[in-house]
Amino acid sequence: MSRSSATSRRALAAALLVGLTACSAAGSATDPAASDHTHDALDALMPHDHPSGTDAAEHTEPAWASDDHPIEAWKPKKLRAGERRLTLTMPASYTPSAPSGVGTDDYRCFLLDPQLAKDVFLTGTFVQPGNTEVVHHVILFRVPPEQVAKAEQLDAQTEGEGWTCFGNSGLETGPGLDNAPWLGAWAPGGKESVQAPGYGVKLEKGSQIVMQVHYNLLAGTGADTSRTLLRVAPASADLTPLQTMLLPAPVELPCRPAHADGPLCERAAAVADTKARFGAAGNTADLLHLVCGKEIRPGNVQTCTRTIGQPTTVRAVAGHMHLLGRSITIEVNKGRPDARTILDIPVWDFDDQGAKPIDPIQLHPFDTVTVTCRHVQWLRDRLPSFEGQPDKYVVWGEGTTDEMCLGILSVTRP
Repeated sequence: MSRSSATSRRALAAALLVGLTACSAAGSATDPAASDHTHDALDALMPHDHPSGTDAAEHTEPAWASDDHPIEAWKPKKLRAGERRLTLTMPASYTPSAPSGVGTDDYRCFLLDPQLAKDVFLTGTFVQPGNTEVVHHVILFRVPPEQVAKAEQLDAQTEGEGWTCFGNSGLETGPGLDNAPWLGAWAPGGKESVQAPGYGVKLEKGSQIVMQVHYNLLAGTGADTSRTLLRVAPASADLTPLQTMLLPAPVELPCRPAHADGPLCERAAAVADTKARFGAAGNTADLLHLVCGKEIRPGNVQTCTRTIGQPTTVRAVAGHMHLLGRSITIEVNKGRPDARTILDIPVWDFDDQGAKPIDPIQLHPFDTVTVTCRHVQWLRDRLPSFEGQPDKYVVWGEGTTDEMCLGILSVTRP
């Protein structure tokens, strides 16, 4: 995940992105299928990265690239009947640095113990970054009791507070895309994430929380002590368990022709650079083509279709890209008579990544869900984070100036 230095001040006071497993109860559910923005219209623009004569709106600098936004201070919402709040803070201050000695990003995981003596439902999360100049995003992961010892070992064998964890918490043994261990997150455009009445994420007795913090070293290397507030309800509450389904797609954004002589404009060189900075997590660029069953095709638009394997009800949707993202959609049963669009963001705003509750959509085995992202290189001419950085072939990466294409579904299953 990433942002420009120009957006960092707005992100200072913005609280919680997507409750990636917990959809916000604020506002009414909407049906993005009503949008008249179609992929056909997008596709007509795709072959041209920044052609002359294109509609002026296509090259308008994103609103979030300036410092003109008012800063909003978000506060936790009132607890509902039966809920209580737990406050979890990093055990000690941490000063970020590039763990491999290269790059401008540090992903660090901290083990937090909510001291759960009984099973509970997690009904909301609220991340409060400590040093908002360097904290770029935060993701909360559940740690079931059987994984606590492994987490403690990772923590103990790593010098300093926490451990390095590019990609995930370092505890996962597989991709876990259909039932990801995400509990909540903070990033621009969010506030407290409160699950809709009647829903929660089950946490077993003895479970702990990993708080993964992405530090943007382009903004400095000051010390940080972040914390999170959790809402929990008793396991006896009549709640339906929520899960998170992740829909990643490749990113294969080539250099612009006028800049194609850069040292990282060849895909192989760009992937090697990503692996040097992020280790095993740098393999994602290649692995996603296996997940999506697609050959590598450079271009502004990339997509991935997943087939549903069990009855699933979608209750909230979100998208995630980085600074070069321009548009993102999520479609159900694309190309079929019953196709519908459940997320349509025709102009991506990095400062507005909140989850969107929707009217429940029932998915059945063999239904499909497709995420499509569009990225453009010309945005690097507009954004401070890219100042002094030449074009490169952009692939999926964890860094501030890398890219992602990710759909996020909050779902329930029988």
